Amino acid sequence: MSGLFPIFRREMLSLWVTPLAWVLVTVFLLLQGISYALVVRHLAAAPAVSVDAGPVQAYFGQSVFLIISLLLLCPGLTMRVFAEERRSGTIESLLTAPVTPAAVVLGKYLAVLVTYALMWAPTVLYVVILRNTGGIDWHVVGTCYLGVLAIGAGYLALGVLMSSLTRSQLVAFLLTVAIEFGLFIFGIGEYIFDPGFWLDLSTHVSVFSQMDELSKGIVDLRRLTFDGSLIALPLFVTARVVDSWRWG
Repeated sequence: MSGLFPIFRREMLSLWVTPLAWVLVTVFLLLQGISYALVVRHLAAAPAVSVDAGPVQAYFGQSVFLIISLLLLCPGLTMRVFAEERRSGTIESLLTAPVTPAAVVLGKYLAVLVTYALMWAPTVLYVVILRNTGGIDWHVVGTCYLGVLAIGAGYLALGVLMSSLTRSQLVAFLLTVAIEFGLFIFGIGEYIFDPGFWLDLSTHVSVFSQMDELSKGIVDLRRLTFDGSLIALPLFVTARVVDSWRWG
């Protein structure tokens, strides 16, 4: 796709030469470190721990801090993607360059996705440290990180779309948080709705259920299909929005 790599490189540079990414990395790793330490301390004090309730399973499948991190980290990464360029007027250079709207959107999206993955990479050290205290099921570790990547990728796609709809980074951030929080609240319906369509739907989109399954090494392709749809649809709409700027 013509122009995708230059857009990706440009966006990565703009992310990492500004304080935004570094501040997000610092705060994110600090919160994750505290969360993981609390989980380990709690399990160490527990009289008995089941096979499905080890530190890795508890951290990825039962910690509310992980969900809160996703709800705030993804909007923070994407709020400036288009909003800042529209506010400053630099978006005009992209619109007049020989690149397609799809390349612009995918280049920017891949930059925030790679940045997101890099932020999670140091957390692998938590698992490496635990390896010295007992056995680690690396299959479970892999499925946990698959869930983090899949859910985060969907949230990032939503954030890119929201950033394309406004010139304000704050508005883009709040819109993304509102939509992600709405999905999160709807997922809680699995504990509220009576058996039927709404219960099945809320269970299907529940972040808690998905991470709980993945923390036990269970991969449900239906959930991954939902995550894929949550990536593809917002990016498609964003490409149409960017294309409308060029002709409007």
